[in-house]
Amino acid sequence: MPWGRSCRRATLATALLIAATGSAQAEPASLPLETSAIKALATQIVASGDTHGRPFLIVDKVAAQVVAFDADGTVRGGTPALLGAARGDVPPAGIGSRPLAQIGPADRITQAGRFEARIGRDLHEDVLWIDYDTGLSLHRVVTTSRIEHRLTRLATPTPDDNRVSFGCINVPRIFYETVVAPLFRPADGIVYILPEQHTPGETFPTLRLPSAPRS
Repeated sequence: MPWGRSCRRATLATALLIAATGSAQAEPASLPLETSAIKALATQIVASGDTHGRPFLIVDKVAAQVVAFDADGTVRGGTPALLGAARGDVPPAGIGSRPLAQIGPADRITQAGRFEARIGRDLHEDVLWIDYDTGLSLHRVVTTSRIEHRLTRLATPTPDDNRVSFGCINVPRIFYETVVAPLFRPADGIVYILPEQHTPGETFPTLRLPSAPRS
């Protein structure tokens, strides 16, 4: 398996769960970390039946947040996340087969879109593969490089310093193991990654979402 496909990562870092909760409501409205963009998307996902009875995650790159939902829209947990260092919504051509040394700063993008996701293996441990062909996954954060300060980045109150990865989505280990893995191990699910340059309506054309850019 090419290094580029192995999560597009050079180093990872560990962190504690910032927020995880189970909600008794089907309407996704009770998690403090939720942004208005996440709430709007979750509402349309549930109303349209877009997941076909499967669990789903929503990633808001602008806010650097991940929220997990049961198929009926019940919130299972949420957390800050680390994302690709570069802004953008479309992956560079051939990114999944490139060695990490050939992925420059401008190409370290977490692409936007709707993805069929499932638990699988990378070179070292299980991850949630979001788009295998482009090497995009959501995985635990582990501490192997002090200079990137990934624990500190996750703990700060703003998303301004959460852009550091080669493109993959880094979440706290406990969030992955207690929220993501139990949701996706029985079967696959859907991951929705909100855009930061395109509009939600452009990215998810089958859902009733705003066609204006996010402010």
